[in-house]
Amino acid sequence: MHAALKRLDFDKVFDTNFSADLTIMEEGTELIHRVKHALDTGDMSKLPIITSCSPGWIKFLETYYPILINNVSTAKSPQQMFGALSKTYYAKKEGIDPASIVSVSIMPCTAKKFEAQRPEMNASGYRDVDYVLTTREFANMIKVAGIDFPNLPDVSADAPMGEYTGAGTIFGATGGVMEAALRTGYELISGQTLPKVDLTEVRGMEGVRDAEIAIPGLPFPVKVAVAHGLGNARKVLDKVVEQIEKDGKSEYHFIEIMACPGGCVGGGGQPYGSTLAVRAKRAEGLYKEDAEMLEHRKSHENEQVKELYREFLGEPYSEKSHHLLHTNYVKRSKY
Repeated sequence: MHAALKRLDFDKVFDTNFSADLTIMEEGTELIHRVKHALDTGDMSKLPIITSCSPGWIKFLETYYPILINNVSTAKSPQQMFGALSKTYYAKKEGIDPASIVSVSIMPCTAKKFEAQRPEMNASGYRDVDYVLTTREFANMIKVAGIDFPNLPDVSADAPMGEYTGAGTIFGATGGVMEAALRTGYELISGQTLPKVDLTEVRGMEGVRDAEIAIPGLPFPVKVAVAHGLGNARKVLDKVVEQIEKDGKSEYHFIEIMACPGGCVGGGGQPYGSTLAVRAKRAEGLYKEDAEMLEHRKSHENEQVKELYREFLGEPYSEKSHHLLHTNYVKRSKY
């Protein structure tokens, strides 16, 4: 993809997996803040924290479960984090007028087009992401241009936003955001090395999965849930709402929801005709890259992300990162 985009005359080609790692740094730190608040005050209202990367799921939440808006992570999706940084961090680093930058995302998701146009997505002072192409649209561009895609040489993404870890790669599979967050959250909370990087407890194609992850330094295991497909999301959210109304808290601390069955690998912008089995094979490919092809497998090990914090953002979940990398949600009418 990087090589094809160069041949289509894009000046720079970065990788959204970089900002997937960045999302984990922000969302993982937010999880830690919420857990500490619960431990210090006994107030469990900020838990569970629910992932916010899937824009189809977010609009579903805003319409049908506004009662849980404050439980959703404020961290933007990787697409929107990247867009904001392309016109601030990158523009400043390269001495480019941000007004002259056109940011184009290539996504497996049709809802990303809606997300890019949300009125609040202009933290850079400009429209953070100007255009979104689906992978299907991108494939058509490659064909029209006559590019021999299967025989292109492998080309790395450009710096300073091209490096990514295995954690950023597995974002595209259901359970991947959860696993990536737990890999980093475990080490940031405990100060210890994660004994087993592959958290297979949250992998799979079942509609709803849950697990308990023991983290040294916490007096309780972290109870997590993963749901993909909005029918399964309803099951989890109805359970959460019922528990909160009855007991004042949910049994879960962290929940991942993706709108599309299988996760982003099954997104609405992907090639037509994919079955759940095909989506499982795509997820398998992501886990293979994570396990066998990348030097680092945890988001906090990404050197370019570390450089971003040193040079520009300061600390994860800082005031500057809040301005650029976090957002809010809207209570929409069902009608």
